[in-house]
Amino acid sequence: MSDISKIDEGFYSRQLYVLGHEAMHRMGTAAVLVAGMRGLGVETAKNVILSGVKSVTVQDHDLTTWTDLSSQFFLSESDLGQNRATSSLVHLSALNPHVHVSAHTGPLDEDLLQPFQVVILTDSSLDDQKRFSEYCHSHGIKLIVADTKGLCGQLFCDFGEEFEVLDRDGETPVSAMIDNITKANPGVVTCICDQKHGFPEGCRVSFSGVRGMTELNNISPVEIKVLSHYSFSIADTSGFSEYERGGTATEVKQPCMLKFKALDEALLDHELLVHTDYGKINRHHTLHLAFQALHNFMKKEQRLPEPRSQADADVLVAMVRELNASARLEQLDEAVVRSLASTARGDLAPVNAFMGGLAAQEAIKACSGKFTPLQQWMYFDALECLPEDVDEEAEQLLQGTYSPKGSRYDGQVAVFGSAFQEKLGEQTYFLVGAGAIGCELLKNFALIGLGAGEGGHVTVTDMDSIERSNLNRQFLFRSQDIGRPKAEVAAKAVRVMNPRMHITAHQNRLDPDSEHVYDCHFFTGLSGVAAALDNVEARVYLDERCVQHQRPLLEGGTRGSQGSTLVVVPHLTQSYGKATSHSDDAFPLCTLKSFPYRIEHTLQWAREHFEGLFKQTPENVNSYISDGGFVERTLGHGEAEALEVLEGVWSSLGDVGAGGRRPSRWEDCVEWARCEWETLYNNDIQQLLHCFPPEQVTSSGLRFWCGVKRCPHPLTFDPCNMTHMDYVVAAANLYGQVYRIPGTRDRPAIKEVLEKIHVPPFTPQSSVKIYVTDKEMEDEKERESHDVGTARLEELKVKLASLSLGRSAMQMHPVDFEKDDDSNFHMDYIVAASNLRAENYDIPAADRHQSKRIAGRIIPAIATTTAAVAGLMCLELYKLVHGHRKMSSYRTAFINLAIQHVVLSQPCRSQRFTVAGKEYTQWDDFLVEGRREGQQEMTLADLRQYIKEKYNLEVTELYYGAVRLYSVNCDHEERLKKSVSEVVRSVTRAEIPDHKQMLELVPSFAEDEDCERVPSIRYRLW
Repeated sequence: MSDISKIDEGFYSRQLYVLGHEAMHRMGTAAVLVAGMRGLGVETAKNVILSGVKSVTVQDHDLTTWTDLSSQFFLSESDLGQNRATSSLVHLSALNPHVHVSAHTGPLDEDLLQPFQVVILTDSSLDDQKRFSEYCHSHGIKLIVADTKGLCGQLFCDFGEEFEVLDRDGETPVSAMIDNITKANPGVVTCICDQKHGFPEGCRVSFSGVRGMTELNNISPVEIKVLSHYSFSIADTSGFSEYERGGTATEVKQPCMLKFKALDEALLDHELLVHTDYGKINRHHTLHLAFQALHNFMKKEQRLPEPRSQADADVLVAMVRELNASARLEQLDEAVVRSLASTARGDLAPVNAFMGGLAAQEAIKACSGKFTPLQQWMYFDALECLPEDVDEEAEQLLQGTYSPKGSRYDGQVAVFGSAFQEKLGEQTYFLVGAGAIGCELLKNFALIGLGAGEGGHVTVTDMDSIERSNLNRQFLFRSQDIGRPKAEVAAKAVRVMNPRMHITAHQNRLDPDSEHVYDCHFFTGLSGVAAALDNVEARVYLDERCVQHQRPLLEGGTRGSQGSTLVVVPHLTQSYGKATSHSDDAFPLCTLKSFPYRIEHTLQWAREHFEGLFKQTPENVNSYISDGGFVERTLGHGEAEALEVLEGVWSSLGDVGAGGRRPSRWEDCVEWARCEWETLYNNDIQQLLHCFPPEQVTSSGLRFWCGVKRCPHPLTFDPCNMTHMDYVVAAANLYGQVYRIPGTRDRPAIKEVLEKIHVPPFTPQSSVKIYVTDKEMEDEKERESHDVGTARLEELKVKLASLSLGRSAMQMHPVDFEKDDDSNFHMDYIVAASNLRAENYDIPAADRHQSKRIAGRIIPAIATTTAAVAGLMCLELYKLVHGHRKMSSYRTAFINLAIQHVVLSQPCRSQRFTVAGKEYTQWDDFLVEGRREGQQEMTLADLRQYIKEKYNLEVTELYYGAVRLYSVNCDHEERLKKSVSEVVRSVTRAEIPDHKQMLELVPSFAEDEDCERVPSIRYRLW
């Protein structure tokens, strides 16, 4: 970023929620050198450039070869024989307009390194690594060494003698609400009883909002001693005032200093190895020696080992044994040394994507001081991608199939052979999502040649269009693409990377409404599916379709620096499933309405007010105007909902003089906003305190306002208060928008209007009922008398009927919430409404950036994590294409790049269940052809008979979705005579869509009626 005083929040929007403004400012001063522009180098450079450092220089003095095209996505066949750095420069420069990118085509030397804060070496010799490590270590330059050889990778960091980490993990500081503080030495803080405080031992906390013992609100962060999950001790409080109530303790993160060893010294220290797969600890210690031996081999032979060469593998093993004479590893994994030798000539896009993501994240840490760096070695391997149960003699006979052919896939053929490359090209894959992970997957698909051969194909769908905030991590898109469909632009971009790609782009949402496109025929024609989705519901639906059609699924997701992957293999692993994906973070209604205690509550409250005032009510008005049956249909939803909806419609249509709130001029909008402010932040709070006074106690003698119940106080409007005016300006303009009345940001003019407004006085009412819990509210609704509500509904119906509706004149214009447009007043309203509500309840306010993340439900994202996750997904893709059937071959992953925590483990085996003494899994079903051998469709009785004859099970009940089609305990004899499809149509009272080829029927069996799970009946209609 050339101008470090200002961050382009529109471009870096999602990354800012990962790194924060301070870290981004520090990155904006950093110059980074990336040496080596093969696949790993360009992947690392891409991610560093997207992150927003000041400048990146890419260095490479070698020329492009065929092998480079296997993983270098910014090189093409036209670049063969050209310098890799200069050929990549134009593409790298286009990634981020805020980063200056340059190329250096000469060799590396100390003079070149001198101006940089961070140096990243890829594709470098061990001699160069040692030489430049010594220089960087002594000159305060942070050094990162990254290397990949076939299916193995290596990462090393040296950030010098003293490196300050300002935030170890990037997690939101822990906070806890206070219930009591003693006057003692030390003082003991007790938190509310239903929430563990979560503070680690020895951390420092600050206090805010404490009543009574207010001295705590002004002291510096104090170190704590954890006493229990709900209490901790602090400094001497015996001289402070008595604690009254309220307050929040918040963790204050402390910086720490780390010390690194130079590479030459670190090579000898096996304690510096960070493990990624705990089943491979010995293997990775061996790889530490094997990579050194590989450098020695290259120095001696001036080449890498030949693919599948037994002689070269023997030489490398001997070299590792010699190194181990000093290292003295107890267990030397010679098999992994041989595998490294056999595949070292390989250059694989997925491995480079993963290692390049990790290396770039370390560079971000070096530039910003954010997150904990790697200390200091990490090794990775995905040797499970190789064929299972290899016949070594057969491999020797096929050695020639691993030799280069002058093809863009030579780097991949060196690992897997030409036959596997053909198999990759024949795959038909469905990618759902062309966002951040989707772009990275498509890049990898193009590089590995997925679907690029005869009969192969990739279909990608994404309903979204490109927005500016996407450009920071969805690297296939450029600013000129904004507004265009993601899938279409992404497909075009990867065709440029690999012109042989067979790819079709759709703009469809994947849900039941698109099943006529993605039907049974579509799914059964697929080799597999990849999910790059950002919501649980879509993942669950896609998972169900894959299980239904017995198709493997690759699934990945990210949240900031954290990421995860899952591979679903039919008849082997568990699927994504509803149980593992369920989440319910909805807040209780009464908490939002009357008893908020966190800023998330006030932001959700503000968002719901926005939706109700500026979207739902205008939509209801338009429905009332255009639909004569709207009122009757609304009454059918229950009295409470009908009252709320029709009150909103009447007030929106009725003129101000008649008791309505329909404005006719801009001044009316300002008056509405001012009165709305008074209602929300003064009158409603007065009413709440009238119902529950500050000193009220419960029937058990406890204070009502304690624990999570914060006692509020009403606000008094002040036109000189910025937040007060923020609300009025935003609310008035939004109110004007829904009525097509032009507004203004002119605050002096708005203040003049405010001076003329009479705000009616308010008197709390004793008859008003405020519910304390959601259950109390629901119970009261069931008991309450309908007389008052019914009378008011009749009054509203009369009032609405009396309106003279000029259809076009009365139409309103609903507003769809858009968080990323700072000119539309949406976030202005949310921030002001929420912070005023927070002020009512003494909740610390949130700035616009934080409010936007919470209210806009923004998922923090950064390119490094996305690249790493996509790389891991494609390594599992290799295994699926091979047809691996051993559970030990597959890996699920959880990564947290903030602390360089990488955990790879075997997926869960598909759970078994028993029906009538026979074992099944979720992958088992009973497939029934509804029309056998050209006959008429079978009847329901025929279906029962078929299941009985084939599976020896008697169907006693049969369901289609939630609808019961048949039960032996009901009079369903007539249904037995009808065809299955006819029964479905008559019972559901709906036609079966023409595209529906398969019906999913759920039976119960007489032989085992107590089974919680049974295989479904997949009934094929045609």
